[in-house]
Amino acid sequence: MSPESKKLFNVIILGASFMFIFTAFQTCGNIAQTVITNLNSTDFHGSGYTSMSIIYGVFSASNLISPSVVAIVGPQLPMVVSGVFYSLYIAVFIQPATWAFYTASVFIGIAAAESDRRTVFIALTVISLVGTVLFFLIRKQEDTKTPGEEDSAHEILGDSSNFFFPRSAQNKMMRAVAAFKKSIKLSFTKEILLLSVTTAYTGLELTFFSGVYGTCIGAVNRFGSEQKSLIGLSGIFLGVGEILGGGVFGLLSKNNRFGRNPVVMLGIVVHFIAFYLIFFNTPNDAPIAPMEGTDHVAYMIPSKEVAVFCSFLLGLGDSCFNTQLLSILGFLYSEDSAPAFAIFKFVQSVCAAVAYFYSNYLLLQWQLLIMVVVGFFGTITFFMVEWKAAAALAARSSDYSSI
Repeated sequence: MSPESKKLFNVIILGASFMFIFTAFQTCGNIAQTVITNLNSTDFHGSGYTSMSIIYGVFSASNLISPSVVAIVGPQLPMVVSGVFYSLYIAVFIQPATWAFYTASVFIGIAAAESDRRTVFIALTVISLVGTVLFFLIRKQEDTKTPGEEDSAHEILGDSSNFFFPRSAQNKMMRAVAAFKKSIKLSFTKEILLLSVTTAYTGLELTFFSGVYGTCIGAVNRFGSEQKSLIGLSGIFLGVGEILGGGVFGLLSKNNRFGRNPVVMLGIVVHFIAFYLIFFNTPNDAPIAPMEGTDHVAYMIPSKEVAVFCSFLLGLGDSCFNTQLLSILGFLYSEDSAPAFAIFKFVQSVCAAVAYFYSNYLLLQWQLLIMVVVGFFGTITFFMVEWKAAAALAARSSDYSSI
């Protein structure tokens, strides 16, 4: 198999693996709080919000060292181990115990009767395991070391170091240390600090659409007997919005004729419309409603159509932000992409963990207000970085045309 064919094969396998694992995990996260609210009437006592907060809190810390770990052991083993932990977390719901639930939440970071719940989570566990097994099919790439790389590591560690560490181990250690240092150094650049506000917003809205909003829908008693089934329908329309936005705006970012700012502007407008409709359509106490749900009404009689439409808008707006953030990070840090994306995931995960924590206590209006404020300033800071990037690109183009 040629190197190009091997790369394409690996991309397909990675796509399929992540599709299976995150289909299971995101579905689990979307219904976790609703299922747990019903379970809390038994011997089980836990919170889906707290669990997800633990997951993203540990995940944020892990992102600081993940480039170094991958540099030492390679990408395949960490992905397999991570897939196993995702599957274990989902499997905990088959027969929940509070200690196992929160313990599984830690390891992840590095709404019906009992029988129905088990069927759902057994199926999700199997789906996640299928994705994990697919990681074993990844083909290893040829080792492409730059000339003199082994010698430089050998000189730094000394001649006698060969007795304790082979040259290959020395090189991996050097790459691990270098990756960690790059992550720390990049964290304090002006562009990263500005983009961190935008990234923080994506963490907050990630929490809202992946865990809080589904719980809100499932708690509205005015939806009648369909209130629990609407959670699944909401997830479907959320995914449709993500797929549509990711496909269209991913292609636009490749062309980049109009820049990234219009797409981000569209994203924030779409999200503000969604927040406005959710505020009017969803009772204020829905995120923290008890097992019996809430009979309260917001500013209009709750509409199932509006609730599902808002899910679509949340997915569409999220894809606007994520495609453009990944695009501008790839443009600004094409030679330091791993540390840059590690910082991106670190900031996003910290904010997601914070948002899941306060979701245990804050009413819907305050959660929406926080996202509106952070989203507004995150959009402004993204514009500032994009204008600077566009100016640099224009200057580079004029230099080429003058040659």
